[in-house]
Amino acid sequence: MKPLIFALPGSELFADQLALAMQADRAGLALHRFPDGESLVRLDADVSGRDVVFVCSLARPDEKTLPLLFAADAARDLGAVRVHLAAPYLAYLRQDRRFHPGEAVTSRTYARLLSATFDGLVTVDPHLHRYHALDEIYGIPSRVVHAAPLIARWVAAKVERPLLIGPDSESEQWVAEVAAGAGAPFTVLKKLRHGDRDVEVSLPDVSAWRDRQPVLVDDIVSSARTMIQAVGSIRRVGLAAPVCIGVHALFAPDAYDELQASAPSRIVTCDTVQHASNAIGLAEPMARALDQLMEGRAP
Repeated sequence: MKPLIFALPGSELFADQLALAMQADRAGLALHRFPDGESLVRLDADVSGRDVVFVCSLARPDEKTLPLLFAADAARDLGAVRVHLAAPYLAYLRQDRRFHPGEAVTSRTYARLLSATFDGLVTVDPHLHRYHALDEIYGIPSRVVHAAPLIARWVAAKVERPLLIGPDSESEQWVAEVAAGAGAPFTVLKKLRHGDRDVEVSLPDVSAWRDRQPVLVDDIVSSARTMIQAVGSIRRVGLAAPVCIGVHALFAPDAYDELQASAPSRIVTCDTVQHASNAIGLAEPMARALDQLMEGRAP
């Protein structure tokens, strides 16, 4: 029997594309919020005996997580064989240790919560720092989809004579992969972060690449301060206005407008978080990863 796919609010388009790529069935999910803020979830399909996938991009996770857990628990209670989570963006990974006394290590708490509810997890480029893999904190099988090959394909098709630029030294291996896939050179910025919205960046010598189109690539774009600073640095050394590419379009309030005001040639993101800048689709590799997960095949 085909898998049955539901979408939490905000992930409907991705769920439609995922169902098409998997040749899976798609069903509706109704979410009602009572005046006191509580939620009621209803699954508009029979899940008995089915593999069920909930699609939920977990940007702004606090408002989404409880309805997601309610929906998953309802599916299991109504007879679903297995319940999986497709989270194109996975939240709560930044707090991977106790930075100050008394702080909650939320990455581990959130992982325990999802692991207790789902049978498997698929996500895109989780923002891991001190963890080497999701398996260190998640107690369920997981698969990670990498956006680099799709970004490289987009750059090769859409940008003439690109120069890939990473936001910091930590991004070098990832940006090198995108550059190799696009058949282009790359460099990385030097970044000094003073606070959430106070980032200082500088660009190495780029005199050999003045005829190239700069392409800035970052995994998460939230405050956008790094990209804004980088756009300014690139223009100051005489290069063309860059194309800005992000994997996860989190964009804090006004951040997208501020990035546009810095005058890049274009802003492009993957569709892991629904946004007007989405141009690189990841439903097909997510579908392959889900098939692997459900069939128990190695990545």
